[in-house]
Amino acid sequence: MEWKDVRGPDDIIDVGKQKFGDFGKFLPWIVSGFFVLLGLKGLIYSIGPDEVGVIQRFGKYIGISSSGLHAKLPFGIDKATPIKVEKIFKEEFGGRTLRPGLRTEYSSGQYLEESLMLTGDLNILDVRWIVQFKIKDPIKLLFVVRDPQDTIRDVSEVVMRRLVGDYTVDEVLTTKREEVDHLAQQETQKILDDYQTGVQIVTVKLLDVNPPEKVKPAFNEVNEAKQEKEKMINQAWEAYNKVIPKAKGEAEKTIREAEGYALDKINRAKGEAERFLATLGEYKKAPQITQKRLYLETLAEALPRVKEKYIIDPKQSSILPLLNIGEKGGVK
Repeated sequence: MEWKDVRGPDDIIDVGKQKFGDFGKFLPWIVSGFFVLLGLKGLIYSIGPDEVGVIQRFGKYIGISSSGLHAKLPFGIDKATPIKVEKIFKEEFGGRTLRPGLRTEYSSGQYLEESLMLTGDLNILDVRWIVQFKIKDPIKLLFVVRDPQDTIRDVSEVVMRRLVGDYTVDEVLTTKREEVDHLAQQETQKILDDYQTGVQIVTVKLLDVNPPEKVKPAFNEVNEAKQEKEKMINQAWEAYNKVIPKAKGEAEKTIREAEGYALDKINRAKGEAERFLATLGEYKKAPQITQKRLYLETLAEALPRVKEKYIIDPKQSSILPLLNIGEKGGVK
């Protein structure tokens, strides 16, 4: 026996009403719950510990919220924009960092359009530097400047190009790098403050300064020649410092010895003169005694230096009997 479905279209609709009738009762509640959940999602927002929240109502700024959980009007009425005010941001020029860390990876690409610069002595350098900054005024950052990042990059590049153009190639490569860093930070900050960007420059630092690859061999030859020149100059100064101070010292020594000799002679002469005057005074008091004393003093001083001594009798008329004429040097 074969069964046939004898239900018509109306019977099918009735069956559908029976199946979905109960669900249709809860559909408005489900839709309402969905909108409630959506509203709750837009009602609560959180701000990180290093952030502040800039609150806008219908696009108009109304206040700033601190870190933590906060409530706002849902459905797009209020908008909270978190701004990191403690984080140090970095912009790189002339190169890019792909992956920071212990083994930092850098991009192999060249950014010559922003790194090639002309120095004050008309040389070309490939200058790479970084700018680190933080947000000090989130309101100005959001509402005064259209694109803060591009503004910072443009201002920093303009300032760096002008400063490099004020120095020679050797100064930028060696002695004036710290000065360029300091001036670039000051001038970049001044311009950004004039633009009311709400950005504080933390540091500007030259990372790598080199001549372009095409002229590097010639540049190295010039540097080697300069180094050789400096080496020869230093060697000449070294020889000069060895000879000249020594000669000056010898001259000074000779002068001091001459002055000492002269002073000694003068003092001796003064002493002899004073001694003579003292002796003269004593002589005037007792001429015979003084004369005898001088005679004895002279003999005491002279006799020790005499090799042979002859004592002659004042009554002797001739000294020949006393001489040993037969000895060597005499007449045989």
